[in-house]
Amino acid sequence: MSNYYWDETQMKADGANPTILAIGDSWFWYPFFGGSLTNYLGDIVAPKSHVILAKGMNGAEAFDYVDGKYADSVRSALKLYGAGLSAVFLSGGGNDFAGFNDMRPLLKDSCSGETTANGCFRGGAQGLPGFLERMDTYYRKLIGVVYTRTTLDCLIVMHTYDYAIPDGKGVFGKDGWLQPALTAAGVKPGLHQACVVHLLDAFYKVLDNITKMDPVHLHVVDSRGTLGPGDWANELHPKGTGFRKIATQCWKPALKNIGLA
Repeated sequence: MSNYYWDETQMKADGANPTILAIGDSWFWYPFFGGSLTNYLGDIVAPKSHVILAKGMNGAEAFDYVDGKYADSVRSALKLYGAGLSAVFLSGGGNDFAGFNDMRPLLKDSCSGETTANGCFRGGAQGLPGFLERMDTYYRKLIGVVYTRTTLDCLIVMHTYDYAIPDGKGVFGKDGWLQPALTAAGVKPGLHQACVVHLLDAFYKVLDNITKMDPVHLHVVDSRGTLGPGDWANELHPKGTGFRKIATQCWKPALKNIGLA
């Protein structure tokens, strides 16, 4: 019997109760061959007899967990299972910048004359600073909801994704989520990867600053720089072997350190 579930009905049929709630996007839900992080995190926490229940969905944005389409589901799960949770895993933010309509507004109208990744991003509330402020707000709000529904020893674990390769590769031949926006903004091809790195490094700083609010209970798994070019299935998602690499090399040591594995 599995110790990780996306289907709550099946979990109940198996007579299981979650000790870890994984609130997340496609990095917890990826449906294609090789699975997602959840598949491999289940194996890592199994020796501690943990059961993972995933909430959220592919394509979920951080906003969705607190005020959007999955907010009621998240709150209901916390209300029902919160007292018995040892941890809550959070995966959010990637879909908030991935996709032409999300990525393009973060970039200047024309980046053709820019020579640095930082120079390609728009400033102010409509640019990268505003995006990072929104991520900070959504995460802090969600953490507050978790605090009110769990016990004092429940841990919250966030993660950073990895440096995706903006090569235009999507799913089933569709366009990617990053390269089209970079190209439309006139970002020089030699700066495409640097822009992704700059964005994800800035996102990491947001999460790292949040953990300083409560370093006993809040933790970040930093998986930046873990994957090589051959580990990616497309612009946003690793192959199954890539998810396994991140789980074993980044999550497992972190979870052992805080007693979850």
